[in-house]
Amino acid sequence: MASSAAKQPPKNASKAPSGGAGGAAAGAAAMPLASPLMGGLNKKKKPFLGMPAPLGYVPGLGRGATGFTTRSDIGPARDANDPVDDRHAPPGKRTVGDQMKKSQDDDDEDLNDTNYDEFNGYAGSLFSSGPYEKDDEEADAIYAALDKRMDERRKERRELREKEEIEKYRMERPKIQQQFSDLKRKLSEVTEDEWLSIPEVGDARNKRQRNPRYEKLTPVPDSFFAKHLQTGENHTSVDPLQGQFGGLNTPFPGGLNTPYPGGMTPDAGELDMRKIGQARNTLMDMRLSQVSDSVSGQTVVDPKGYLTDLNSMIPTYGGDISDIKKARLLLKSVRETNPHHPPAWIASARLEEVTGKLQVARNLIMKGTEMCPKSEDVWLEAARLQPGDTAKAVVAQAVRHLPQSVRIYIRAAELETDIRAKKRVLRKALENVSKSVRLWKTAVELEEPEDARIMLSRAVECCPTSVELWLALARLETYENARRVLNKARENIPTDRHIWITAAKLEEANGNTQMVEKIIDRAITSLRANGVEINREQWIQDAEECDKAGSVVTCQSVIRAVIGIGIEEEDCKHTWMEDADSCVSHGALECARAIYAHALQVFPSKKSVWLRAAYFEKNNGTRESLEALLQRAVAHCPKAEVLWLMGAKSKWLAGDVPAARSILALAFQANPNSEEIWLAAVKLESENNEYERARRLLAKARSSAPTARVFMKSVRLEWVLGNIEAAHELCTEALKHYEDFPKLWMMRGQIEEQSESIDRAREAYNQGLKKCPHSMSLWLLLSRLEEKVGQLTRARAILEKARLKNPQSPELWLESVRLEYRAGLKNIANTLMAKALQECPNSGILWSEAVFLEARPQRKTKSVDALKKCEHDPHVLLAVAKLFWSERKITKAREWFLRTVKIEPDLGDAWGFFYKFELQHGTEEQQHEVKKRCENAEPRHGELWCAESKHILNWQKNIGEILVLVASKIKNSF
Repeated sequence: MASSAAKQPPKNASKAPSGGAGGAAAGAAAMPLASPLMGGLNKKKKPFLGMPAPLGYVPGLGRGATGFTTRSDIGPARDANDPVDDRHAPPGKRTVGDQMKKSQDDDDEDLNDTNYDEFNGYAGSLFSSGPYEKDDEEADAIYAALDKRMDERRKERRELREKEEIEKYRMERPKIQQQFSDLKRKLSEVTEDEWLSIPEVGDARNKRQRNPRYEKLTPVPDSFFAKHLQTGENHTSVDPLQGQFGGLNTPFPGGLNTPYPGGMTPDAGELDMRKIGQARNTLMDMRLSQVSDSVSGQTVVDPKGYLTDLNSMIPTYGGDISDIKKARLLLKSVRETNPHHPPAWIASARLEEVTGKLQVARNLIMKGTEMCPKSEDVWLEAARLQPGDTAKAVVAQAVRHLPQSVRIYIRAAELETDIRAKKRVLRKALENVSKSVRLWKTAVELEEPEDARIMLSRAVECCPTSVELWLALARLETYENARRVLNKARENIPTDRHIWITAAKLEEANGNTQMVEKIIDRAITSLRANGVEINREQWIQDAEECDKAGSVVTCQSVIRAVIGIGIEEEDCKHTWMEDADSCVSHGALECARAIYAHALQVFPSKKSVWLRAAYFEKNNGTRESLEALLQRAVAHCPKAEVLWLMGAKSKWLAGDVPAARSILALAFQANPNSEEIWLAAVKLESENNEYERARRLLAKARSSAPTARVFMKSVRLEWVLGNIEAAHELCTEALKHYEDFPKLWMMRGQIEEQSESIDRAREAYNQGLKKCPHSMSLWLLLSRLEEKVGQLTRARAILEKARLKNPQSPELWLESVRLEYRAGLKNIANTLMAKALQECPNSGILWSEAVFLEARPQRKTKSVDALKKCEHDPHVLLAVAKLFWSERKITKAREWFLRTVKIEPDLGDAWGFFYKFELQHGTEEQQHEVKKRCENAEPRHGELWCAESKHILNWQKNIGEILVLVASKIKNSF
């Protein structure tokens, strides 16, 4: 026992802490005495020991202890985007976040009031979110068994009662099927004849009811009644006298001897509508005069403006009335919330004004002036809404509240109709606000020049920083005084460039041009010293304004001073050319001339700059200025052939042939053996009928500088002069040296064709094609030769062979299509055109021809397709212009012609069609304008144009004459 007692206390000691501190002390004191008792207690074992804990049991929960959960209890943490363990989970449940969201949605209970019923409570279970345990399952099974048992007890009675109620309802409200069941049974007795004799169901209404027509009321003019009243009355019954006396035998013998003398017949029915209108106007005037004199002579109604005032009373606002009410309510709320907010009063007044309630608007804005007496906008709005004299009173009241307001003074001056009153108001304003530039400008505009000068001298004292006032004063002063004024202005405003430019213009206007350059240079230096950045674009704009004002020297000085500021050296040429083009587009020609002059000083050896300057002088300058520029150009660029040729052409066009010869002689010295200069000399002599000189020049050129073009020009000269044998010999000699030059073969074939040697012409073309198989013109000439002699099959074969050797050639395809069309085979032509457009989908000449191959209704659609493929092709634009012309849409056709010649001025056919169009539908001025523009453009290409310009009979005709020839050959067959 002693040993067991000694071992027992530690076991009790281990349980002591659960009883608290006091229990531990007591247990320690009673340990020796309690050992026999504890041994006896251990013999009785607790019934719950060794058994599993009940479901939902939490240890220590009854005495307030709470459990805690560790990560080992719930597993590792997982991200919402992690996949779940189930690899075959349905969509929407494949991530941890989806399942958590689903469980939260399931746990949410719908406790809304709409889901609550007084008798049944909530539609769902209030405790559906709690755990469903075994005792819940047992309870649900018991309740289900009870419900089933109660249902079986009353089932027979309930079903019997429901059946009786349904039969009773059917008796009271039978179906339509049941109502006609007896009649349906009788249908079995109806024979086939009786069935067929049943009439069809139709519309029993009459025609007027089936097709109602709205009654139309047409007002009849007064002239209709007057005309028919003058013809006599219409009778609806026969006069008994007619039956008595028969026909036209009236009881009054003598025809016109009626009992009523003259024209005063009471039944004649005459009615003078003009007199009725006059009477109506008189009556209206009488009523207006009565109203106007009704109150002791005072005019209540304006007789002249009566109807106008009535029109003005009609509300002009066409919006929704509810919107107006809402806006009015909102603005009222704003006014009441913050009565010292000026925009609220202004908006309210304008709302009433728009809706036609002008007096309400005036009352509101006057209330606004009381609440916001320091608001300039409110006073101005009040003055605008009030009539004349009332507005003056309002403005006077505004001035008392705001004596420094410039806008109110300006408004007061505007309300005055007399000039003296305006001046008085403005002078009074200047006494109070002497620093206002706007007031000074308005006051000066009303004065005469002398008084304005005096006022401006005072104005610049009060506003010394206003550039406009200083410049205005300088304009009114004499030369010496203006210089002093501008010097003072520069002292007061050292950072403004306009003062310096005005000073330069002043010196130029008074003939002191040598000072202009100095003033501009000093301006640049002074402004930089005062920290002003020199803006190149602004200075160029000022120079353009000087140019337009006629101050040429000032304009050029400004350009020279600022043209190089802020530009890198390598960008100078490109930038200056762009500046010159910009000035030309703005109409500032002197600015552009100054830019070119400066560029030529910096780049004296640049051929491109000289050319740009020369073209500028040619288009915008005089002949003298062009020739002077070209003389300087050839001195700096003697190797530039085009400059020599431009100078010679200018002299030739002016009629100075010897000077042109001398220029070309100098060009020969600078460029010996230059082909261009040789040919220019030949053209000069041949155009002036110096054929022997031209021959000698060409012979010398063939010996010293033999080229294919020189030989070609030699052959052409002999050909056009009629020396066919000499031309043939020269052509043969040229082909020995230049057999790969297709134009020589073409000329040989055409010479033979002109001599009606068809076989020799064919041989020439064939030999040329062997040497030059890629020359389209040779193929076309050979094909047309065969077509001319009636060999259509051979012509087709030639074109097919050409297309094989030169694929994707629009010219060859076009000739093939035209060959079939001329032969009358339109279907084959259309088929070929479709193939051609597939092979050359972006060819303008094919699309332009395809438009007019279509029938008229389909041409517009085809033209749209052509524009989509070749938007900027001149042939397509010309086809569209011709299409509008054929439809007699003159304005649109003219617009498209202008667009065509603008995009491609070198296309002679476009000019020919345009001129023909103006001959038919334009004025003489328009025809002359087209002809002049064509001569300036100098076109050289185009099928019709080349056919006329290169014809040997037209070799001496100028561009204007060729234009007339081309227009005469055009037929309106499209």
